[in-house]
Amino acid sequence: MSDIEFWILQSFKLVFSNPFGKSKDIYMTEKSRGETMKNLSAILNLAILLAFGSACGSNGGETTEKEAARVPLENYLKGHATGDPEFMKKAFHTEGKLIFIREGKYSTRTFEEYINGMSGKSAEDEANRKRSIESIDIAGDTGVGKIVLDYPEVRFVDYLTLLKIDGEWKIVNKSFYAEPKK
Repeated sequence: MSDIEFWILQSFKLVFSNPFGKSKDIYMTEKSRGETMKNLSAILNLAILLAFGSACGSNGGETTEKEAARVPLENYLKGHATGDPEFMKKAFHTEGKLIFIREGKYSTRTFEEYINGMSGKSAEDEANRKRSIESIDIAGDTGVGKIVLDYPEVRFVDYLTLLKIDGEWKIVNKSFYAEPKK
């Protein structure tokens, strides 16, 4: 049973239930009959709207795209957790840069340089590291993901620009802020 069907059934139960325990043979007044019909009409209209919206796939495409755009972000997180550069290669487009401020100056690094710097193994303090996808915002074939990497010594906030290239979402740019904890 779908969510829509469940809520329609619950609404009908509410309209036709006997919450006061009175005999079901009680004669309905014109006023109570009218109120019941209004409630029933409202429920039916809501059911039709929900069914129509569901059939048209409203918001379904956006959800699917967000799920697809989530894939490179999850690979990015796996790359950090494992140190395995293969996850980063899945996440990043072949061309792109990290853009950040280091010691007060604008700095860049290519994705290739970044990936080649990975150790291939997890950090010693991996058990104390937390990572999360905070948000994903998609518009057509472009988007941005916000990632938080909360490590014992530093908290990173990453903004990852996403593009859908040849049907696949890839990270094409990374800018970040590193906030030391001590």
